Formats: sequence, structure tokens, C-alpha cells
Amino acid sequence: MTLLTAYFPIQSPTLIFCVVLLIILFAPIIMGKLRIPHIIGMVLAGVLIGEHGLNILTRDSSFELFGKVGLLYIMFLAGLEMDLESVKKNSRRFLFFGLLTCMIPLLLTYIMAMWLLDYSSTASFLLGCIMASNTLIAYPIISRYGLQRNSSVMLSVGSSMLSLFMALLMLAALAAAYGEDVGFGFWILFLLKFIIFCAVSIWLIPKMTRYFLRRYSDAVMQFIFVLAVMFLSAACSEAVGVEGIVGAFIAGLILNRYIPHVSPLMNRIEFIGNALFIPYFLIGVGMLINVGSLFEGRRMLTVVALIAFFGTFGKAVAAYLSSLLFRLPKSAGHMMFGLTCAHAAGAIAMVMVGMRLEVSPGVYLVNNEMLNGVVIMILITCIISTLMTEKAAQQIILSNNEQLAANSQQEDDEKILLCVKYPEIAPQLLELAIMVRNQQLNRGLVALNVVYDDNNAAKHREQGLQLLETLQQRASSVEVMMQTQVRLATNIANGIKHAFREFGASEIIMGMHVHTEINPKFWGDFIQSLYNGLNRQIVLTRFVQPLNTLRRIQVVVPSRAEFEPGFHRWLERLARMASNLDCRIQFHGREESLQLIREYINLQHSSVRAEYTYMAHWNELPRLAEQISEDHMFVVITARKGTISYKTALDRLPNELQEHFAGKNLMIIFPDQYGEQKEESMTFTAAQHQEESSIYDTILQWINKHKK
Repeated sequence: MTLLTAYFPIQSPTLIFCVVLLIILFAPIIMGKLRIPHIIGMVLAGVLIGEHGLNILTRDSSFELFGKVGLLYIMFLAGLEMDLESVKKNSRRFLFFGLLTCMIPLLLTYIMAMWLLDYSSTASFLLGCIMASNTLIAYPIISRYGLQRNSSVMLSVGSSMLSLFMALLMLAALAAAYGEDVGFGFWILFLLKFIIFCAVSIWLIPKMTRYFLRRYSDAVMQFIFVLAVMFLSAACSEAVGVEGIVGAFIAGLILNRYIPHVSPLMNRIEFIGNALFIPYFLIGVGMLINVGSLFEGRRMLTVVALIAFFGTFGKAVAAYLSSLLFRLPKSAGHMMFGLTCAHAAGAIAMVMVGMRLEVSPGVYLVNNEMLNGVVIMILITCIISTLMTEKAAQQIILSNNEQLAANSQQEDDEKILLCVKYPEIAPQLLELAIMVRNQQLNRGLVALNVVYDDNNAAKHREQGLQLLETLQQRASSVEVMMQTQVRLATNIANGIKHAFREFGASEIIMGMHVHTEINPKFWGDFIQSLYNGLNRQIVLTRFVQPLNTLRRIQVVVPSRAEFEPGFHRWLERLARMASNLDCRIQFHGREESLQLIREYINLQHSSVRAEYTYMAHWNELPRLAEQISEDHMFVVITARKGTISYKTALDRLPNELQEHFAGKNLMIIFPDQYGEQKEESMTFTAAQHQEESSIYDTILQWINKHKK
């Protein structure tokens, strides 16, 4: 045994990293068998292998580094995944809950420490500040259940930041009372530095992000850029005198709208954090805990029990009182309590500040008793937080499923077909499809490449296979299944229509025709034949800049569009797009159409920032060109000839788009129509082909030309 202990604690960096990875691998497996949240397994594993346990590892600089990164990551993800529109609408609730979850534990702990533990007023106040703050230790559970935008979760995240900031502010005042910087000038300078930091971040980070994302599409470079912004913000936050987690949270809030929740970049950020940095942080927290201190005497047990009880009880009172006043369900109260009751490395950092404050020569504000009590309290609150959050998440998921079942309408037939040809725009088409798909249905996509059957068919088929393989890899990075097919056809439109029916698709997303000297037509050779021969929704897009840099979606709706069978389908897709991009969407149309659109958005997508502008006539379309900026997406809801919302003004659409909207992000949607076109059928009442412009348009253009 003596020979074995000579090898511990492990000093080799390779073995240290290997042991940590084994813990990250096996802790969820073992905890899953025991029906215990795996986060607790990470913390307990840290207790077991640390210097207060089996002394297998020491808490060296690697745990300091990765632990700090993990804590920053938790707060960064919390800011990145918040629904900012809901935050604005519920700002009073955030403020109220934040004040309660800060002040109630602080007052209860302060009174308890003064009366029951006989601590000094300053030591009691420090302990109250520690219990007023909290760490979102259980946030990875929220990510696993996909509840990041649940109202109770967002309330908890926002209030956690508010309570933490207030606790740090009070701690700074306490520390300043023992130094030479006490005074009104100290606070003015502190607030001024913090305001300048926030203002510069809000002004500079969006500009840097838009510049970078527009010019660099490489996945690794984008990921590194995001991490660099997070650490820069955290470092600047520390430089102005506030904890780095505040800066990381602010960076997450600012980058929120540039990293859509369903994007590959978001998937990479979450994957790296949950796979490495956050577990490293949890293990490091466990290594701080000395369970043996509990057996030092009855006094130690009393201190731990009182600190843990009053601090946790205060968080519970704040959570359940807020949920009662906000008329939220009981599961929301459980969630708010679970997320806000845990304490971690932040509490240790605050205790360390107290250990440096000298009350009298050789006597410090925090003694070993308080230190050990706070450390054991961390373990207890982490367990309570994890168990309560897991229970609340399951209750919310079950209640949501019941509501979906109760409100379920007819089954959604969604299955999106991507028609891809050009490697330059194919990734953006995939990103668009991922944004507008129904995540709850979790159905895969279909990517199609149709090759013209000529002498170069073999070469083009090989290029198509390579393109589809690349798209399949991108789709798998966000856990979206994708079927692919390269199809030979003598008629491209017919090839797409045959594949559409074979796969049972519901709609098509494809890029717009690239004009050439050989084919200067706006629609190209086959798109016109496609939308005339297929009565399902077709979305044509032209991207000038990346989707995640768009600030506004401008939608033009023809009169009587609400009577078309595809009205709700295109409206639902655009609402999802606006929600995932967290950008504004503005609808232009007649009042009757706008009223129905407004009702649908308010009912189904209340968090979407929608605006409604009256447009009397389709002739006003060119005037809108002045309002379309380079970071806007201009969407035209058009109609096929013979449908209820079709109007002769739509015949001028190609010319108007070419003349007034060149160089703009553009989307043209042909909605679902009644009936199915059959290629075999041929009647005298339905034309099999329609030209882009009629003979009457040609005559009118000739007359106008010769008038000048």
C-alpha cells in the first residue's frame, strides 16, 4: 500500500487529463444506473479524487484554468440562449425576482449568523452576501431537456445575474471599508468604469461580429472568434472590478442574435462546453470540498446545517413567492428554486476575499470554521439544486406534451426538399431549412441534386455526390438527419417533381437562377415550369450575406393571400426564421391580411418582434426598395396564375425585382395551392406552359419605348 501511495497524487499532465476524461465518461453512466443526475456524479468524483479524499489528483493550475473556463462557459451559454424579447417584455418580473432572491437569503443568513452563530456584524454580512448570490450549476440539465427559453428558466438566469451583481457590489463595499479607497469617489469611479465597459461592448462587439461572419465562413475560425470575444469581455469585466462571469454573460447576450439556436456554430459551442470545460469545472468544485471537516465536532455540524438551511430556505421563499405572484405553475416554482439555490466556486472566491480582510492584527474576517462551513454548504446546495432542477424539467416537459396533445390539430406533413446545385449557396440553403423546420417533429431533410442527362452527366454526377456529402456532414453536426439523391433527368423540372413525389415532400427550398448571357430570363429554364407544374410551396432564395447577420425581414403580402391554402405554412416558416434569427419581421399588405397575420403571430409566436404596415396596392412595391438595407431580407409572397390572390401586377414582378432590388437578400415564396398537377393530363382549359411575359407586355413595352 505504501508503494502504491508513492505514485499519488499523480503529477504527469497526460495521466491527469486521462483521469479527468475517465471521470467525465463514467460518471454519467454510473449516476444513470443510480437514477441520480450526472452533475452530482461530477462533484462527488471531485470529492473522491481530491486531496481531501483519496488524494489521486491535486487541484493544480489545470483545474484553475479549465475550471474558470467552465464557469465562464456556463454564464456565456446562459446569455447566448436567452430569449431577449421575452426578457424585455418581463423586465419587471426579472427585477422583482432578482431583488427577492438576493435580499431574502441575505437577511435570513445575516440574522442567523448574528444570533445563532455569534458572528460579528461584518462576518455575518459577508456570509449573507455569499448566500445572496448563486451559481447556475444545474444549467446543463436545462440544455439537455431543451428548456433554455422556458419562462421560469429565463427568470432564473436573469435574476441570478442581478443577485450576483448586487452581492459583488456589496462585497466590494465591504472590502473597501477595510482599505484606503473608501469614499464617494470610489463608487463614482466604479460605476463609471462599468457603464463604459457595457457601452463599449454593446457598440463594438456587434460591429466586430458582423464584419467577421460576413467575410469568414470557416467553422473553426468562427468558433475561435466567439471564444475570443467571450474571454475578452470577461477580462475587461475583471479589469473594471467586476467578476469575469458578468462579462461572459454580457458577451452572450450581445452575441445572442448572431448565433441562432439551431445553427451549427451553436451546436459546436454547446458540445465543447458540455463535453469538457463544464465537467472540468464541476470536478474542480468537488476537489475543494473537505467532507472530513464535518466530523470535527458538533459545532461544525451546526454551522454547516444552519448556513445550508437558512440560505436555501431564503432562495426557496423567493422562488415560490415569485411564482405565486406571477401566477406560474408549481413546476415553474420548482425550476426557479432549483436553478437559484446552488453555490459553487463564486462562494469560495467571496470567502477568500474575507480571509484577506484583517479585522485586527493577526485576526481575519473569515476563520477556518466559516470556510469549511461554506465549502460543505456548496456540496449540499449542489445536490439540492441538481435534484430539484431535474424534477422540475421533467414536470415541465410532461405538461408541455399534454398541452401539445390537447391543442393538436391535423398532423403536420412537413418534409423539406432542398434542391442544390451551386456549392457557394448550398450551405446557406441548408441553414435556412434548419431554421424553418419544426424541431418538435424532428423530421429529417431531403437534399436533391438533379443532373442533366448529357455527355457530361458522369462528371456532374460526381460533383453532385461530393456536394451532398458535404451537406450531410453539416446537417449531422446539428443532429439533423438528411437523405440525399443525385438524379439524372432530361428535364430538370420533371426530375425535381418526380423526386418531390417519391420522397413525399411538403415543400421545396432552392436558390434563385443565376443570370447568364446564354439565359438572361429571371426565372431561368426550369423554375417557371416547376412552379406551374407543382402546387406545393416553393421557396426561392438569393443570399448576399450570411443569414445570422440579418437585422430585419421585410415581407410583402398580396391581397387575399389569407384565402390561399398555403397561408399558414409560409407564415409559420417566416415566424420560425425570425424567432431563430432574433430579428424583427415587418409585414406589408392590406388590413384584412395583416389582421389575420397579427392574430397568428400573437397566438403561436408571441416572442417574435413583428410590425405591420399598410400597403394599399401592389404598385407600391418599387417604393419599398428605399427601405431595404443590405442586412435586410426582402420576402415576396407571390401567386400562380389562376389562383385567388393572383393579380396582373405580379406579371411585372421579375422586372421590378431586377430593376429595384438588385444586390438585395431576396426570397420569393409560391404558397400551396389547391389540387395537384398531373403531367399526363392535357386539357384545353389548362395550359401546359406559361411564358414569363405575354405578348401584351411585349406590345406595351414597345409602345412605351417609342413614346420616349
